Amino acid sequence: MEIIIDNKKIEVDKGKTVLEAAKENGIVIPTLCHSSFLEDVGACRMCLIEDLADGKLKTSCTTEVKEGMEVLTKSERVEDSRRTILDLLISDHPLDCMTCEAGGNCILQDLAYHYGIERSSYGAKVERRFEIERNNEFIELDPDKCILCGKCIRVDQDIQCSDAIDFVDRGFQTKVGAANDEGLGGEDSTCVFCGQCVELCPTGALSYIPSQNKGREYDFEKTVTTCPYCGVGCQLELKTRDRKVIEVGSVYREGTPNPYGEACVKGRFGYDFINHPDRLKKPLIKRNGSFEEAEWEEALSMVAERLTEIKDEYGGRALAGLSSAKCTNEENYLMQKFMRAVIGTNSVDHCARLCHASTVAGLVKAFGSGAMTNSIAEIEGSDVIFVIGSNPTENHPVIGSKMKKAQKQGTKLIVADPRQIELSSLAEVAIQHRPGTDVALLNGLIHVIIDEGLADQKFIEERTENYEYLASVVEDYTPEKVEEITGVEAVKIKKAARLYAEADKAAIYFAMGITQHRTGTDNVLSVANLALLTGNVGRESTGVNPLRGQNNVQGACDLGALSNVYPGYQSVEDPEIKEKFARAWETEELSEEVGLTVVEIFKQAGKEIKGLYIIGENPVISDPDQRHIEESLDKLDFLVVEDIFLTETAKFADVVLPAACFAEKEGTFTNTERRIQKVNQAIEPPGEARADWKIISEISTRMGYQMNYDSPAEIMAEIAEVTPIYGGIYADRLGDKGLQWPCKDREDPGTKFLHQGEFARGKGKFHPVTYIPPAEEVDEEYDFIMMTGRMLYHFHTGTMTRNSEPIDKHEPDAYLEINEKDAKKLRIKEGDRVRVTSRRGEVETNVRIGERVQPGQIFMPFHYAESPANRLTNPVLDQDAKIPELKVTAVKIEKVKSNKI
Repeated sequence: MEIIIDNKKIEVDKGKTVLEAAKENGIVIPTLCHSSFLEDVGACRMCLIEDLADGKLKTSCTTEVKEGMEVLTKSERVEDSRRTILDLLISDHPLDCMTCEAGGNCILQDLAYHYGIERSSYGAKVERRFEIERNNEFIELDPDKCILCGKCIRVDQDIQCSDAIDFVDRGFQTKVGAANDEGLGGEDSTCVFCGQCVELCPTGALSYIPSQNKGREYDFEKTVTTCPYCGVGCQLELKTRDRKVIEVGSVYREGTPNPYGEACVKGRFGYDFINHPDRLKKPLIKRNGSFEEAEWEEALSMVAERLTEIKDEYGGRALAGLSSAKCTNEENYLMQKFMRAVIGTNSVDHCARLCHASTVAGLVKAFGSGAMTNSIAEIEGSDVIFVIGSNPTENHPVIGSKMKKAQKQGTKLIVADPRQIELSSLAEVAIQHRPGTDVALLNGLIHVIIDEGLADQKFIEERTENYEYLASVVEDYTPEKVEEITGVEAVKIKKAARLYAEADKAAIYFAMGITQHRTGTDNVLSVANLALLTGNVGRESTGVNPLRGQNNVQGACDLGALSNVYPGYQSVEDPEIKEKFARAWETEELSEEVGLTVVEIFKQAGKEIKGLYIIGENPVISDPDQRHIEESLDKLDFLVVEDIFLTETAKFADVVLPAACFAEKEGTFTNTERRIQKVNQAIEPPGEARADWKIISEISTRMGYQMNYDSPAEIMAEIAEVTPIYGGIYADRLGDKGLQWPCKDREDPGTKFLHQGEFARGKGKFHPVTYIPPAEEVDEEYDFIMMTGRMLYHFHTGTMTRNSEPIDKHEPDAYLEINEKDAKKLRIKEGDRVRVTSRRGEVETNVRIGERVQPGQIFMPFHYAESPANRLTNPVLDQDAKIPELKVTAVKIEKVKSNKI
């Protein structure tokens, strides 16, 4: 339709607001409460326009365009009204702009300058009405600077969905506050410190701590890059000054995983590690049991010589390498290339073996591809979301918020987890099954769907195979039998099955809660069976969606940091594939023998494995049975570790090489939805630290195999040549949004969701599985089942978050969650110190009492070196994926010390 703004005729789509129409045509209308992704409320009145049809002043953000309407955005009435509004706002606003944190980045200040308002005409002396709230480690709230625009509240309630803040009190005492007005760090606060409120605040009412003398917005250099924490792949803006990261800001880009500038507490505040004084700055060589600083020439030569000596004496099979889900795609590609083309072994692995190896194994069997089938943006389009073995609001917070938003908009949730998680309270069906009984639970759902005629027969006939076998196997898994195994009421099993099967678009999301078992592959196959049975694959907002735990665990898998496949999941046992890579890499060293996995490498340390090269991994903390890992490292003839800190693992090394972190190098990460995104350098590495791709190249060249790359872009071009799913991935194509694989050539726009029309393997295949109990169960001595996992505030082995001051200050200690009934029996109180013992070791930690875990079960996060949960866990393996059973460990508990207050 056609409208007239300021005597200018413009065309605009029906349904737009006047504000949107003006913006699209370069007409500036000032706003304070407006955001492009929040519902407009017209609260600030700054965006007033004059409608010539009726002569009224209206808020442009809430006024929808009409055919032929004529408005003025700068009439005398409009401008006078805006001046009056500003005059009123400033009448009780502190005029400390000279020292205010938001100076130079304050919309109120900008508008006052534009309209020439130096001070309020009302002449009132501005006196402080409220105390500054600073009862947490992250965010400061100064209510006196708040103009009550409500943007922070709307982003909290509508995007973050934490419902942590709202307006408090009335009249002149109105302010933004948390639950019971206790502050963001209060006991009843639901704030998760995502920082979005600060990012949207138009004044200095909300700011980050520490704030003193860190600099103003115009002091910073800004670099957009990809978050180094979980697999969501959030885009962040690193604000730097004097070669230091000072602050992390939001990036607002459609088509990215976090289009509304979302972040979690780790992405927003977990950056102190970058400039931490303990960062490795020079190579270290261990002499007489102690580390000494060395020059790069000596360290690299020693590494190359020792690796060559071991290879010459024992063969390439005597060496192994651990790549890293923290490193870039290009670095993971070079690491596996180095091990295969230079060393001559396929014994290269990384932490995916401990988290999602069973995902790859299971989904490849069922669908032909082992990755997340759909995209993050599709979450809100699902009618039903089934979350099993995943805690998204803590482990993938931006995805968790999207699920909460979808639930607010009508999506039904089914949540299955042995613990009560935040999403459980929002679920239509919340299931707490016994740890390790996932197969029985899923078979029970499948039984109900088949028994009640809810299966998608057309999809089954046209797009699947092996259905009859599935039906015969699950016939025994009646809801009543499954109740006996899982502890879940039969009626709840039936309700969940019907809800999932009857939805038009149902999506499954899972993580390590179902993968880290000796039956991990069976669990994943069961999930795939459920999706195939109901036709919930190959369509938008459906699918089977494993949530990757680390920033580049997907990319590390894609680029061949696995013992059985080359980049692109091409089998090392296929002679044609081997020949292809031998030609491309110009080497005769390639082996057709499947290499050892990470758990097998440590079992063979000192035996078959004589030397180990580790990049960015900390197995002493992350791997099961810590004592065994430490003993294995001691048995090696040679260990080289490349990392950013002297980690618990690096302390065992003969040579330690200082690496650059994500903020100090270029490259790409691949997120959980298969999206390859840029990593951009913001600052220089500390001291003499170098990017991993440069270090690998230099060691390789010293060993006689030339790796002469000028940039990560050059490495990515090589990846595209040998990796069909990355065939169209080139650095110059990634832009601001990245590309999702499969992307076969330069013309391919990438793939939003997989298996449309046909599965990667042709037809989807049902793989019926039977329930097998966990390897360990309770007995008279070990009478509790321990589960492990992650928490919101820390990440993996703590190398980054525990070196980020505000985060570690907020959550400084390890803990054990125990049910209040068990605590009463053991006479344990909140905060007591207890000893937890398994058949492999013992740790001490603090107690948290509640109802998140059921009686007879406990939960421990594994991030803390002081209380390493993986000293206790079971290394028994899934025979297909070689993933250990980290989620079910039999333990006993003894009180060590009471918490006397």
